[in-house]
Amino acid sequence: MLTCYDFATARLMEEAQVDSLLVGDTYAEVCLGHSTTLPATTEHLVTIAEAVRRGAPSAYLIGDMPFLSYQVCPEEAIRNAGLFMARAGCDCVKLEVDRRLASTVEAMASASIPVMAHLGLKPQSIQALGAYKVQGKLAADALRIIQDAKMMEDAGAIALLLEAVPMQVARIVTEATELPVIGCVSGPYCDGQVVVLHDMLGYGAGHPPQSVKQYVRLHEQLVNAFKSYATEVAEGVFPTAEVSSSMQPTEFDELERLLKQQQ
Repeated sequence: MLTCYDFATARLMEEAQVDSLLVGDTYAEVCLGHSTTLPATTEHLVTIAEAVRRGAPSAYLIGDMPFLSYQVCPEEAIRNAGLFMARAGCDCVKLEVDRRLASTVEAMASASIPVMAHLGLKPQSIQALGAYKVQGKLAADALRIIQDAKMMEDAGAIALLLEAVPMQVARIVTEATELPVIGCVSGPYCDGQVVVLHDMLGYGAGHPPQSVKQYVRLHEQLVNAFKSYATEVAEGVFPTAEVSSSMQPTEFDELERLLKQQQ
């Protein structure tokens, strides 16, 4: 699984046969330049999900429900999730949850909305957490995540996502459930993995988590390409006459004649 935020990238991921794409609220950070995911809106993400679906019609598509689109009440959660499902063609939606939202997950499942339950580090709770940090390093905290995972399964979730939990905790959850478990910087024992596109491409500012491998360093490549373009334009090297469109000589002669008539 990879995050995806546009049609063109979705087409490339479809060609690469990436199994699943997540239209993440990380869009607010990596595409809009915010310091958190909180400014992402339902309308933003549904519109992006529509584009990603057009680019990757066969991928399993997950819509990330943004801050306050599902926490207020189950009815509002169902209504907003319906936009991802009906309008954007998502296969499921992802919610950052704990046991306090088990009833919401249950209500959504009863409304035939497939839910991926996101546990562990929850970026939408950054104001309460104070910082992005690993969750479940203490035994009591780890036990609560394991218990919450079971509650989400019982509530009707169709998959789990574990973000930034110790690999031992991720292994226990993965082995204890029949649900697919997707890890996000949570070690090698989950059923699948998801990373932010920009992190694995080395594309953009900031420092990706230590456990995210950079498969290419696009930052340097793109900066060099932009520099080369700017230099060639400034020096008159690009574009060249050889690759530019041109009028037929007879038409240009006619144009010059018409211009003279106007003088």
